[in-house]
Amino acid sequence: MWSLEEVAKHNSQGSCWVIIKNNVYDVTDFLQEHPGGAKIILKYAGRDATSAYEPIHPPDALAKNLPPSKHLGPLSETAAQSVAREQQTRKKTKDELRVEQALSQRPPLVRILSLADMEEVARKVLSHKAEAYYASGADDQITLTENARAFSRFFFHPRVMRPVGKCDPSTTILGFKSSIPVFVSGAALAKLGHPLGEINIVKGAATTSIIQMVSSNASASPAEIIAAAESSQPLFFQLYKNTNDSVAEKRVREIEKLGYKAIFLTVDAVIPGNRENDAKSPWVVEDLERGSVKLYVEGEGPEDGDNVFGTAGGLVINDDRDMTWEKTIPWLRSLTKLPIVIKGIQCVEDAVLAAQAGVDGILLSNHGGRQLDYSLPPMEVLYQLRKQRPDVFDKLEVYIDGGVRRGTDVLKALCLGATAVGMGRAFLYAQSAYGEAGVVKCIRILEREIITAMRGLGAATVKDLKPEMAS
Repeated sequence: MWSLEEVAKHNSQGSCWVIIKNNVYDVTDFLQEHPGGAKIILKYAGRDATSAYEPIHPPDALAKNLPPSKHLGPLSETAAQSVAREQQTRKKTKDELRVEQALSQRPPLVRILSLADMEEVARKVLSHKAEAYYASGADDQITLTENARAFSRFFFHPRVMRPVGKCDPSTTILGFKSSIPVFVSGAALAKLGHPLGEINIVKGAATTSIIQMVSSNASASPAEIIAAAESSQPLFFQLYKNTNDSVAEKRVREIEKLGYKAIFLTVDAVIPGNRENDAKSPWVVEDLERGSVKLYVEGEGPEDGDNVFGTAGGLVINDDRDMTWEKTIPWLRSLTKLPIVIKGIQCVEDAVLAAQAGVDGILLSNHGGRQLDYSLPPMEVLYQLRKQRPDVFDKLEVYIDGGVRRGTDVLKALCLGATAVGMGRAFLYAQSAYGEAGVVKCIRILEREIITAMRGLGAATVKDLKPEMAS
């Protein structure tokens, strides 16, 4: 049993203890290994770090990263009560007060008619840190913008006099049924937007019968998420391969044992993207709280930012930067019989290599415009693949994500040969704004838009969507 006075003595790089959920941990030896850098941990050295820890880390992160000897034990009852009182009486920040007011002023869900409406509400109720992380893109955010604009460059060629009284938008993805040709694409840190985070999404997906791809960097653990799913609900896993093969192998075996149905190997984020808006967010919050902008002091030297990686860029620091078609795919195949999809294909040539490697699917993606600015929008890559190598569609399933905003966007991709479309930010925004109900509303909006557009196109099923119907 530890007192606050004893914990407070360990507040330096040489001896760093933190309190998380009334338990004390010695993180001294972990400081240099922490993906987000030592400075963020040292900020909470010798005191309670729960509020900063929980939205970013799954509950089992400490068990996986700290040896048992560094789990020092619980706070005393007196200390725990003191921590609770401090949390209850602490002065709220201006950003927290703004969020509280925005939450109290949300419109009823019945007035949310589009994903744009949902995003507008979410951006108001999110903390500045969460909004900056969810919304930011790389560099000047050209690719982030063009991902969405690319869909506006394609138009339909509707067919008429075709029976569409009965319209079925359902499909299968890797053999698993989905009510619409949309899945939740892997997106990290949902708890930044809502205390339940990914649990909101998995429950909303269950209600509406769509499939969720769970991120390696989710703020809930893979075990927590699958425990919250329905018994028959298929979940896919987005794998960020660790540079240490044994660590990566352990993760693969864990998610297969838990019951995930496919692995989406992520290849478009081997380094942290330069997400400047995300990196700047702590300064914006500091200036807001101070009531003025921090000014340059004569004599200051040039320095790098405290954390140029932003909220979660450090999470990929330990990922494998030396993956190859010849080495990595056979390695993964040797570990699992689960379907393998390559997430992050950004050109026709790599789509062909994926087909030759014998994977089960490819996800055309530039990581939502968050990694390499001026990478081609996935919709444009899909069009090029259809024109240059239509044979690839016969060898594996093709999906795209990035920039999808409407049911019509989904159908344009399906016309050109995509099996389904992934969406990440849309579900982060929906669960942030309205929790599980927001996720369900988001999917119902997409379902309505997809059925309306299918009827307008003259397609009664997704199999009726052909390349000649969009160009």
